[in-house]
Amino acid sequence: MKLPYTIDLKGKTAVITGGGGVICSQFALALAECGAKVALIGRTQSKLDRVAEQIKAKGGEVFSISADVLDPAAIRSASYEISKKFGPCDILINGAGGNHPKGTTTKEYFELEDLQHHKDLVTFFDLDPDGIETIFNLNFLGTLIPTQVFARGMVDRKDCVIINISSMNALTPLTKIPAYSGAKAAISNLTQWLAVHFSKVGIRVNAIAPGFFVSEQNHHLLFNDDGTPSARADKILNMTPMGRFGEVDELVGTLLWLVHAPSSRFVNGIVVPVDGGFSAYSGV
Repeated sequence: MKLPYTIDLKGKTAVITGGGGVICSQFALALAECGAKVALIGRTQSKLDRVAEQIKAKGGEVFSISADVLDPAAIRSASYEISKKFGPCDILINGAGGNHPKGTTTKEYFELEDLQHHKDLVTFFDLDPDGIETIFNLNFLGTLIPTQVFARGMVDRKDCVIINISSMNALTPLTKIPAYSGAKAAISNLTQWLAVHFSKVGIRVNAIAPGFFVSEQNHHLLFNDDGTPSARADKILNMTPMGRFGEVDELVGTLLWLVHAPSSRFVNGIVVPVDGGFSAYSGV
């Protein structure tokens, strides 16, 4: 990956939750290329190891550890191991998150005939509270708990920064996924709250709101079996003035700007859309 610009992160320790995912693996590679020592946290060790091997192949320093972001004891243990290996965290990227089918409706709009729907139709009235809770926990608590653990070691140290991952859903909710939309809106709100809360002790907190990028999680929603865009994908592309899905490396420039203190030292509490103009377009 060719970085959009080069910054010096030598001596910095970057901790990335969800480090085996499509977006955060690219973040990890970019930060390592800038000289940071990168610690990857995720539930699936094999995914973390694949990213770690790519970093090592380029001469970077990396450490990966399996832990559930919803388990405070596991995250504290991971923090201890990372600190022993690399020292305290300077950059925290809260990348863990995701959606769940139990928080998703079948249709975009509720219609009167849906009151007598067949068993395969999931309406708003059929949403599973446990599924909703799972989504909120993964996204909101999955950001809050790592922040509680790692920010403790950031207090009153120079140029420490936290980056959360918001979404287009946080700006305007997408149809069919009310729980994920609400959870990501909570992430944006938490980002602002944390930015204010930590403003006196030298920790900046910002978020990135990616537009539409193809990932393992959403590929089946965006493409038909024959590889053509789905009807939902067509809607997204029609609402994206640049007329395409984003490439993951197009998020990296925003990340590097936000973590590079000389470039963004006075930037605090913002959510940056990287969306090809989606959030700016009214559809007319």
